[in-house]
Amino acid sequence: MKKIALAVLVLGILILTGCSSLSLQEKQTIRSFQANGITVDHPAGLWEKPASPLAAGLLNILPGIGNFYLACGDAAENDHWLYGFLNLLFWPISITWGIPEAVVDAGNINQRELIYFYTFDAAGQQALADRGLQLNNRGQVEKK
Repeated sequence: MKKIALAVLVLGILILTGCSSLSLQEKQTIRSFQANGITVDHPAGLWEKPASPLAAGLLNILPGIGNFYLACGDAAENDHWLYGFLNLLFWPISITWGIPEAVVDAGNINQRELIYFYTFDAAGQQALADRGLQLNNRGQVEKK
């Protein structure tokens, strides 16, 4: 029994370390957005959150469903298919790591998509310009 508990603990740690994360540059870009009043919850333009952290967390009460939700949403992350199947395999104990993982990952997906919107989407670039802002070559928001 101890071996099974240890295996589940190790698997849980591996899954948690496999969460979607932001690169250092993405984190700096998000900070520059926040400094200019642009956040995931209050963007300057027409952008909408592609993933709901609440929905992802609640759906992971069921075996892996929250990860499947993240895997096939607007900002699909293919790694979540694997996380979902692993959570399905280890359900119900996977609830302990699956819920927080899905919440964190949904938040990171939203931040990554916010960066993408203002960097590459014409509507996002126009929304920045309307506020007198622009992205510099390091991906930081600055005044024109």
